[in-house]
Amino acid sequence: MDTSVASTRNVSASRLSRFARVLLVSLCCVTFFDGGASFAAPEQRAAKTATRAAFDMDSFNSASDSPLLRTGSKGAAVARAQILLDRAWFSCGEIDGRYAANMQRMVRAYQTARGLPVTGTVTKETWTSLREDGAPPLVRYTVTEKDAAGPFEKTPADMAERATMKALVFESLDEALGEKFHVSVAYLHQLNDGRTAQSGQALVVPNVTGRAAPLKASSIEIGKTERVLYVVDAQKRPIAAFPISIGNEKNDPLPIGMMAIKNEVKNPSFTYDPKLLKNAPKDAPKVDVAPGPNNPVGSVWLGLTKPHWGIHGTPNPGNVGHSETNGCIHMTNWDAERLSTLAKAGFKVMVRP
Repeated sequence: MDTSVASTRNVSASRLSRFARVLLVSLCCVTFFDGGASFAAPEQRAAKTATRAAFDMDSFNSASDSPLLRTGSKGAAVARAQILLDRAWFSCGEIDGRYAANMQRMVRAYQTARGLPVTGTVTKETWTSLREDGAPPLVRYTVTEKDAAGPFEKTPADMAERATMKALVFESLDEALGEKFHVSVAYLHQLNDGRTAQSGQALVVPNVTGRAAPLKASSIEIGKTERVLYVVDAQKRPIAAFPISIGNEKNDPLPIGMMAIKNEVKNPSFTYDPKLLKNAPKDAPKVDVAPGPNNPVGSVWLGLTKPHWGIHGTPNPGNVGHSETNGCIHMTNWDAERLSTLAKAGFKVMVRP
C-alpha cells in the first residue's frame, strides 16, 4: 500500500472526525442557547413568544403577596406600590416599576403620615395600609378621538425657535397619555405589549384618577436634602408629598427659611431672560415662550414671594428629583396641578435643610 496515500486518508479521516465533533457541539450549543426553538414547529414558536409577551392585568390587580421592596427592586410589585402611593397623594414621579430614590423618599413620607415604622422600604405593614384603598391598580382606558387628534409637534432645543411656536404642545400621543396616567412612556408600552397608541384602542393604564384630594391642607414644607415637597396640616403632619428638583448649591441655592405663595397661573407662558440664568449663552436673546405642557415651566406656576422664584411643572418628568434647576422648584406637571388644588395664595412655604 502506498504510504503517502494511506497518510492522506488518515489525515482526511482525522479532519472529518474533528469536523463531526465541531458540528455536534455546535448543534448542542444551538439547542442549549435557543431552548430547542430551532427544532420547534413555527406555530409552537409563535405560541411560545405570545405567551412571553402577553400582559395579564387581572393577575397584576389580584396579586395579594407583600414582598419587601427596597432600593434596586424592579417589576410588577414595585409598579403596584407606586400606583397605590400615587393614589394616596404620595407621588413617586413617573410610575416605571423601578424602586429608586424618589420612591424611597415617598415611602418614608407615607410611613410617617400613617404612623408606620419609617424604614424607607415597603414592608408588610405598608402593603396593608396601601391596600386599604381597595381600588384596582390598573384599569383599561379607550383612547378617544380627542386624545389622538393632538395637536402634536416636536419641541425645538433652541429657545429662540420655541418662541416662534404658537403653543408648546405634547410631542406625541404616547407622551400625552404618559402624563395623563403619571407613567413613563416606556412602562406604558410594557403594560401594553409594545403596541403604539391610537384612537379607539383599549389600553392598560395606572388607575391614578378618581381619588379625592386630602383635606385640611395648611402649609407647605420643603426638605432640601430629601428633595421632597410636603403638604402638611395644622399639626404639621404630612397629608401629601411630591418629589422635586431644586437649584444647585453653587449657582442657585434654594434659601432656607419662610416664603409664601404669591399667585397661581395655570397654563403659563414663560419669559426666557438669559440675564437671570447662570448657564445661559451670553448671546442668547430674551424671548417669550408660549404656554403648553412642554413649556419650560410646565402647566402650572405657583409664584413665591422671593422674586423670580416659583413652584412649577416641567416638560421632563423623568428628571424630577434627580436633576438640578435654574433656581426654581420643579415638579411633574401632574403633581404641580394636584398641588394647586391643595395650596392657594398666602400659603406659607417653609424650606428646611
